Parts: sequence; structure tokens; C-alpha cells
Amino acid sequence: MQASTLAQAADRLRNGGCVVYPTETYFALGALAGDAAALARIVAIKARPAAKPLPLLVGDMAQLAAVLPEDFAAGPLGGDFADLAARFWPGSLSLVVPCRERLPELVRDGLGLVSVRFTPHAAAAALCRLAGGALVATSANVSGGPPAAAPGELDPVVVEAADALLTDGVPPAGGPASTVAGLLGGRRLRIFREGAVATAALAAAGYQLVRG
Repeated sequence: MQASTLAQAADRLRNGGCVVYPTETYFALGALAGDAAALARIVAIKARPAAKPLPLLVGDMAQLAAVLPEDFAAGPLGGDFADLAARFWPGSLSLVVPCRERLPELVRDGLGLVSVRFTPHAAAAALCRLAGGALVATSANVSGGPPAAAPGELDPVVVEAADALLTDGVPPAGGPASTVAGLLGGRRLRIFREGAVATAALAAAGYQLVRG
């Protein structure tokens, strides 16, 4: 597949497409978070278990308004969320938080929680903004296969099944994936995955860490 421009890739997303695009860690396969049909295609392309929620990323803080519940900021998790966002975003820290009920089931778990991060990758963030919302950011591979940090490492099956391939900007850095932490309130975090943001940095910021 010939690589698309940023504008072309955003257009595909707005029209219900799935796009392979770079993030700060690896290439991702994504679609707009609210597009249930496109999310189902991603699950099928990856042969990914439907019960495993798809993670999201945003291109600016304003896009969180369509992801988080309306009263989230004033709730028991709002203060910790704002503090972590100020310290670590844009960055490779994914926060597991409550989300709006209208989001498709493929991005939220049985408790109504979603994983979201503000990507520091300029092209990925621009793609979110041009497409008009949060994007799914699952690795652009068939489940169980290796993630790709370079276009030549991408699985041809995934690339051909997508509607666009974006390779703009700084190449993904590879290495650890994003750290995934769930907000428990009272400056406590449940660590679901240790990754690019060191858990020592979270502890140093005053958070009690719970494993698993």
C-alpha cells in the first residue's frame, strides 16, 4: 500500500476507515473511538479477543471531553487524573479511567473503564485533531505477533486490510510500550503494565502503587 498524507489518513478515519499510523512507541492500527463498525474491523484484522478493550489516545486535552464522564473532573478521581496528566502528558502513560457510556463496548471493560493517553508523537496527535477525536491505538500486528517500529516491520496482512498507511513524522522509538495504570483514588494506582514511564517516577510523584 502506498503511504497516505496526514490529510488523507484523517479523511479515511472520518469516513469510517481503519488506519495504520506511527506513535511514540510502535505503529498502531486505529479508528475513531466512537465508530463501532470500524472498531469491529480492527478486532477482526488483528484476530484480537473482543473482550480485551481497545486502548485510546488523544491529540490534545480537549478531546478528553468526549471520553470522560461529564462530572469526572469534580469526582473522586479527578484530582489524581489532573495531577498525573500535568506531570506525565503528553507521554507514554496510559490511564485507566471511567468513560462515557455511549462509547462502544470494544473500548471499555465490564466496569465501564477505558485506557487513554495523550500521545507525545506529533503526527499521531495531529491525526487525532484532524480526524476529530480520540483514536484507538492498538499495535498494528496480528495478535501474538511482534509490534512494528519501522514500516518494513509491519505485517503485510494488517497493512493491506487497513484503509490507509501513515508514515509521517519521527519513526516510533520501539522499546517498552506505554505504562498502563488504573486510578484507584487517594493517590493510589493499580499498575496493569510496566512500560515506558518508570513506576519509580510514579512513586516519586507521591503515588502508592498496587500491582496486578
